[in-house]
Amino acid sequence: MSLRTGIELHLHRLSLMSPGGFFFALHIRFALPLLHHQTYPAEWIDRYTEEAFALRDPIIAWGFSTTGTARWSEITIPDPFDILGQARDYGMIYGFAVACGPIKSRTIASASRSDREYTDAEIADFAAIINNLHDMTEPPTSLSKAQAEALRLIADGDRYAAAAAKLKISESALKARLNSARQTLLARTTAEAVQRARDYRLI
Repeated sequence: MSLRTGIELHLHRLSLMSPGGFFFALHIRFALPLLHHQTYPAEWIDRYTEEAFALRDPIIAWGFSTTGTARWSEITIPDPFDILGQARDYGMIYGFAVACGPIKSRTIASASRSDREYTDAEIADFAAIINNLHDMTEPPTSLSKAQAEALRLIADGDRYAAAAAKLKISESALKARLNSARQTLLARTTAEAVQRARDYRLI
């Protein structure tokens, strides 16, 4: 099973466990996650983004201050902007948070529903999936020489044909190296792979 397939299976399981939607941010480094996904109501996502709630969200603050799990109702971090209160207007009444990993590569997740509190067993099952996602997407500590060379040339502004000529390989071979680098870095595009390689100081 490929890594991407494994992630998709986990996403499906998380969706079934989160009737009010869920989110996760895996391996948050330099204020940005390696991977993130959310299924909260679109209207709430828009409001959350427009108001920059991530900078004030007590769930996110909790996630950076501890590891483990907690129901939203158990989190005592101040919420002066009433973010959790506003979330209730979108059916996100009950929920919990999960945090795992070292502070330099923290993973934070949350799930919601409108009808009742989550049981301890449900929270444990969700947290187990998040911990597994955290482990299976551990950022690479190195790239192959071929991957790094290809990314470095693209990062420096070379087009594919010019980069391939400098490496004395065909353009299709260059694309294969870039595709390999994208897979290693879990990046959807070459530009994203370049940025992640820079963030992780791999090029």
